[in-house]
Amino acid sequence: MSVTRDMVRTWRQPRAVMDRLLRMGQREDRALAFLMGGCFLNFLATWPYAVRVEELTGTSAKEQITGSLFLWIFIAPLFFYGLSAVIHLVAKVLGGKGTFYTARLSLFWTLLATTPAALLYGLLRGFNGDDTGTMIVGALWTIAFFVIGSLTLIEAEKGA
Repeated sequence: MSVTRDMVRTWRQPRAVMDRLLRMGQREDRALAFLMGGCFLNFLATWPYAVRVEELTGTSAKEQITGSLFLWIFIAPLFFYGLSAVIHLVAKVLGGKGTFYTARLSLFWTLLATTPAALLYGLLRGFNGDDTGTMIVGALWTIAFFVIGSLTLIEAEKGA
């Protein structure tokens, strides 16, 4: 199945998609591709708001986009690697039988699978600013990230 179809399916059946990804074998390159894809798309989601701020205030969008690039392409991947290790150690204490790789795959896949909501949030923020509708979409994106992340982590920590 293609990545985009898996992303859509993850919103309905996150555990089934994670089970399929785990059965494909341990491939660190795949996990890294999920992470970098998710970070890149989240970076793109920041552009509309940067342009809005430039038009409203006259400040350069290039500076905001450069800062966002540094954050999402250089800092966020390191953060997500560390976070996945902490999540795995907590899961291990709670009885999880997965590995550091399965926890990484779960977190990185969740990041990628929820990027459509991040892109929608970025567009709304660019067009409407921080109004109520935009904040609702942002909250739904955050909730989806935690729900999908929890369900994929449960599947990842089941063990073999």
